[in-house]
Amino acid sequence: MVTAKVWVLKKHFEGFPKTSDFDLKKIELPNLKDGELLLESVFLSVDPYMRPYSQRDMKEGDIMIGTQVARIVESKNPAFTVGDFVVARSGWRTHFISGGKDLQRLPSSWPESLPKSLALGTVGMPGLTAYFGLLEVCKMKPGETVLVNAAAGAVGSVVGQLAKIGGCKVVGCAGSDDKVAYLKEIGFDEAFNYKTVTSLDEALHKASPDGYDCFFDNVGGEFASIAINHMKKYGRIAVCGAISQYNDSVPQKGPYIQIPMIFKELRMEGFIVSRWNNRWEEGLRALLKWVVEGKVKYHEQVTEGFENMPMAFIGMLKGENLGKAVVKV
Repeated sequence: MVTAKVWVLKKHFEGFPKTSDFDLKKIELPNLKDGELLLESVFLSVDPYMRPYSQRDMKEGDIMIGTQVARIVESKNPAFTVGDFVVARSGWRTHFISGGKDLQRLPSSWPESLPKSLALGTVGMPGLTAYFGLLEVCKMKPGETVLVNAAAGAVGSVVGQLAKIGGCKVVGCAGSDDKVAYLKEIGFDEAFNYKTVTSLDEALHKASPDGYDCFFDNVGGEFASIAINHMKKYGRIAVCGAISQYNDSVPQKGPYIQIPMIFKELRMEGFIVSRWNNRWEEGLRALLKWVVEGKVKYHEQVTEGFENMPMAFIGMLKGENLGKAVVKV
């Protein structure tokens, strides 16, 4: 009999999540039936989407939603071997049982030297979000200028590097000088700290006086309402996230985007990466190849200990992470 630790949503978040909104519980797992697997989480992901999705999809008392890299510790399923690593969407748990259909194997070409936690970040859902958002929504072309906010995060940092691989000029913004230095290090042409510039409007103009062909928006709110005025005619905006609004108790007013949308004939499209589930293997292969070749660099913010999941989640929402935030069990 295995005892799993799980984090449950004790209370729906009001404004910014607090550690008291979570509860750590223990669950006794039953013995395996034929066709089942017992898995233990090795790395767990904390992501911005968990904040709005918990409100939409969860009841108080449910196990927190999320993804992990897990190791198979017992198998009664001939398709899986003990010791194999997989990506699962089983929430904030140390151990769980699966029938195998909901598990995604790491690509067979995964080098032993590469951290398996990257399957939750650069070579996982966030990397795929950047990949399909740029290629399918922004439809970037060589020679264009791409703007990305929250650029030092798990998605934004990959967006910038893929845009460079695609032959674009890339402008990014982030919330600290260390993050800006990191963006320059990984190849961004221009980067600035949106918290310290005297005028966001001026900073965007200075970084690209001719404007922007593509805007990959992870933030929404005031940033988006200013950035839209810097788009070139026929520009494309991929709306990936709205982290500036997730923790608001009172909805923000505006922005009102219709006039620039009309006069610049812009295209703005919201997307969720699961739209391209049938092409994940293609995306993961491409991302893994670029990482192995050194064309896409990565940084991880690793928090040790399953008991620190809420703290890591809250820290990520506050922007304390550089690159992908993960928890090592």
